[in-house]
Amino acid sequence: MGFHFRFGPGDLLRCRFSLSPRWETQEAVRVLLRPDRQSYHLPWLRQVRAAAEGLDLRPLWLLMPKKGHNPDFLSPPPLGPSVTFEQELARIRAASPEAAREDLRRSLACTAGALDSDIGQRMLADPARAVRELADLYERAWEALVAPHWPRLRGLMEADVLFHSRRLAAGGLEALFDGLHPDLRWHGDTDTLTIDKPGHHDRALGGDGLLLMPSAFVWPEVVGGYDPPWQPTLVYPARGIGALWAASTAAAPDSLARLLGRARAGVLCALGEPDSTTGLARRLGLAPSSVSAHLRVLHAAGLLVSARHGHQVLYERTPLAIALTTGIPA
Repeated sequence: MGFHFRFGPGDLLRCRFSLSPRWETQEAVRVLLRPDRQSYHLPWLRQVRAAAEGLDLRPLWLLMPKKGHNPDFLSPPPLGPSVTFEQELARIRAASPEAAREDLRRSLACTAGALDSDIGQRMLADPARAVRELADLYERAWEALVAPHWPRLRGLMEADVLFHSRRLAAGGLEALFDGLHPDLRWHGDTDTLTIDKPGHHDRALGGDGLLLMPSAFVWPEVVGGYDPPWQPTLVYPARGIGALWAASTAAAPDSLARLLGRARAGVLCALGEPDSTTGLARRLGLAPSSVSAHLRVLHAAGLLVSARHGHQVLYERTPLAIALTTGIPA
């Protein structure tokens, strides 16, 4: 039992990270279906309730069994480290109707009654139309549920990638997988990654490596799979989702505010995790131009380091800044 990814010599050097707005849209739709996934997302649920009520998500929900097969053509692994929703949607629209029909049939069979339902029968009778309509529904779900919040979600996931990339560089795959999810086990003697979950999936990576994707909405689960020809993929909960929808409450100590100024000290204290200019501005309720100016000064003073991830620059406190904001000696 369990899912097993078996690494060869070439795979050890071909692990990479990616973000997927399409995946987040899929999992946001799943959160609406699954109360067990909602506890961290109550503020978001309140914000999207009216928009969600305007969508008929039943066709997608029928293809989201709690256990079993999810259609691969609806969730192809992203081809690059940073892709747009439009690029991913185009791949769904290009799916072969013949392959899609079998994919749909396998998924519907995993939910009691779905295969014989009117919606399920319509999808199987005309898979080309089903591909078009499911893609259209994903597009509407993206626009209503995820797109307005994508900068915040993307910032969280980019900070996660930066953190885990450093763990990988410092300690290799064992250190990386040890911190991703409690259900993951790395067996160094056989170079095998195991996911402790019901079912069975066993795949030799065969030189393709492993694609790693953080997700805000997949919590509390970790998801792995894909059969050839798809890229082997592991999706895990991003760090920091507990504070994802919360406004920043980091109060700068008075002594630090007197040293740096209240606004600049607030920016420094808000960087408990790496974040971008736009992410900080949103959390602090400040203009991006003001946050950018504060970040430049703090960076020049040696209190921040920066790293580019995709099209964004993420800022992070230096040991000196951590000492100033927490009282812990550098």
